[in-house]
Amino acid sequence: MDRFTAIGAFIAVSDLNGFAPAARKLGVSTSAITRHVSALEERLGVRLLNRTTRAVSLTDAGLRFLERSRRIMADLEDAEQMAESERGEPVGRLVVTAPQVFGRLHVAPLICEFMTRHPKVSAELMLSDRNVNLVEDGIDLAIRIGHLADSSDIARKVGAVRRVLVASPDYLACAGVPLSTEDLRQHRLISFTALTATDHWRFWVAGTPQGVAVEPSYATNSADAAIWHATQGGGLTMALSYQVADHLRHGRLSLVMADHEPDPYPVQFIYPSSRLLSIKVRAFMEQASATQNWDFRTLAGE
Repeated sequence: MDRFTAIGAFIAVSDLNGFAPAARKLGVSTSAITRHVSALEERLGVRLLNRTTRAVSLTDAGLRFLERSRRIMADLEDAEQMAESERGEPVGRLVVTAPQVFGRLHVAPLICEFMTRHPKVSAELMLSDRNVNLVEDGIDLAIRIGHLADSSDIARKVGAVRRVLVASPDYLACAGVPLSTEDLRQHRLISFTALTATDHWRFWVAGTPQGVAVEPSYATNSADAAIWHATQGGGLTMALSYQVADHLRHGRLSLVMADHEPDPYPVQFIYPSSRLLSIKVRAFMEQASATQNWDFRTLAGE
């Protein structure tokens, strides 16, 4: 039995919840997948999958073995790519994840430039504002904003952003410029729900966080939608500085209450400590460091 083939078959069955879809993904027969998984179970001496006529599910032993299996296959892929890249040329598939707006504005162009420089690299960019498991989802590198929670992953700081409050100049001319959290009660508010709670915003007063109950006139989980509404005079919105830097530069938005902002958040590269750092990942991070300025602490109009 080829153990790596058997482990790959087991992972595919687990991910796709069935032997037939796993067989289609791997381009083999269903009976071949069944044989691989059965041989793996026989070798280990435990049942990894519960099988019924309608469904396939992991046993407790299978759940534990699946996590280890993902790491084994990821390490094997890294080792193969490292061997293929001994001549120092990045090759293979690079999978990167980043927040929606930051990824669209800053990471997508960088990946295009990287692939132009290294034509033997193929790439996948996953844009999501939620944190995903890098090992389980087969991700080589994440760009994340904020401090890294307790994790075995490794973080490397590459920039910084601010959490800012903004509104259009026309809106401020009509409604007035808020100077304190109490002033917000007199204003129309736009809530970007991925950044702050819909009905409770937090500000910093003399270095101490302070909660403020709010009643937004408009709430959305899209940063682009919230910011666009603010540029149209819809009210005040809270955003990250990179999201509004261009609007501030061109006068479509203005900063307010900057003295109530928290400390800047780091922009970080995150990668799994359990995986070898391949040449393609190192090359991508080096290109980003050499060509990108992801420090968004200084903004137009200040």
